Parts: sequence; structure tokens; C-alpha cells
Amino acid sequence: MNILLVEDDRQVGEFIVSELKAAGHDCVHEMDGAAGLERATDEAFDVMVIDRMMPRMDGITLLNALRESGDRTPVLVLSALGDVDDRVQGLHRGADDYLVKPFSMAELLARLEVLHRRAGASSDTRTTLSVADLSMDLLHQEVRRGGTDITLQPREYKLLEYLMRHAGQVVTRTMLLEHVWGYHFDPQTNVIDVHVSRLRQKIDRDFDEPLLATVRGAGYRLGPVVED
Repeated sequence: MNILLVEDDRQVGEFIVSELKAAGHDCVHEMDGAAGLERATDEAFDVMVIDRMMPRMDGITLLNALRESGDRTPVLVLSALGDVDDRVQGLHRGADDYLVKPFSMAELLARLEVLHRRAGASSDTRTTLSVADLSMDLLHQEVRRGGTDITLQPREYKLLEYLMRHAGQVVTRTMLLEHVWGYHFDPQTNVIDVHVSRLRQKIDRDFDEPLLATVRGAGYRLGPVVED
């Protein structure tokens, strides 16, 4: 990915750039909103990471300027402001995602990859999803594995669809809360654990090869087991 980072904290910015480049991405760094807007206007990026509180032009003002100009590049807002109202405001102003500081670099990377894939799939007209021998018919909302019909509850179906659309990627608990349950905060509930456990029982229990794996300390991954 080609990424624009707009972050006024030089140390934080240099760390993010270093980590993104280590992960194989290109990244340019601007130190304030005005410079970020100029760079975003002059160049094309796959995704942007914008700090919310910056000099000259804050992140929300920058985001507004981008959207008003017709720029629909996916934007992840970084902020120390973690209240629900702050997150909701950022999302309503045109952000595609919102991550609160301090954050895990692994989660930032995962979220950027999801935004990039989502943008690339915006014209996706598929009516089925497939992972190994697991398939989902999106038109009829039917799930089968190895020729066997699998009955899912509505929330389990939505959870599986999200995992299948991001097959092979680590999907964090926060991402599931936001995109499957619509929460932009952690409600301190075991709702994810319960639903993942139920889903695993249905799609893996009667089959030789498990597909839904827990990645310790990170989240979940759907796909065939990868040998190290």
C-alpha cells in the first residue's frame, strides 16, 4: 500500500513509518494538517492515517476538506480522544475507521489492510464466498461445508461473512465489535467469545481440518492451517 501519514508527533510518526515500511508498505509523513492536505491533493494514496489533534489544521478539518473535494480515499483517524462521542463524531465526519492512542501497531496494520481490501472490493459483485471447502451463498444466505448444510443464527452468519471476506487475515476483537456488532468501544462483554465458540462448533466440529483459529493476543483468522 501507498500510505499518507499525517501526525504532528515526530517520534510517533517516525515509529509508524518505520513499522509500515518494515511490513512492506510505502509511507510518507507530514507533520500538520495543512501540509497533509497539500500532499493528499498532489498525490494519490491507497489509505491515509490522520492524527486528530494537530497544529495549523486539525484532523477533522483536514478530513472535511478531503471529503468536500470529492476525495474518497479510505481514512483512519488516530486520536487520544477515546470517548464514544469523539469516535462517533470522527466517523460521521467521513472517517472510515478510528483508532485510539495508545494503540497496537499490529492492529493498525490489520485495520489498514482491511480498509485497503474494502476499497478494492467496492465493486465486488460476487454472490458467493469460499474458503477451502466452506462456501456462503450471499443471495440465499446459505452456508455449506463439504456439501453439508450449516444452519447459522443471524449474528453468526454476519460474523462468518466478515471473517470470510477477510480470510487469511488476523481480525481483532475490536474490528469484530465495530463491524459485526456496530460498537465503537469495548463494552467489556464476552459476546465475541460466545459467538466465535458457537460458530467454531458449527463449521469445524464435524470436519477433519479446522478453519477458524484463535491467534493468541491478536484475534482470529479464518482459513486452512498454515504450517510454520
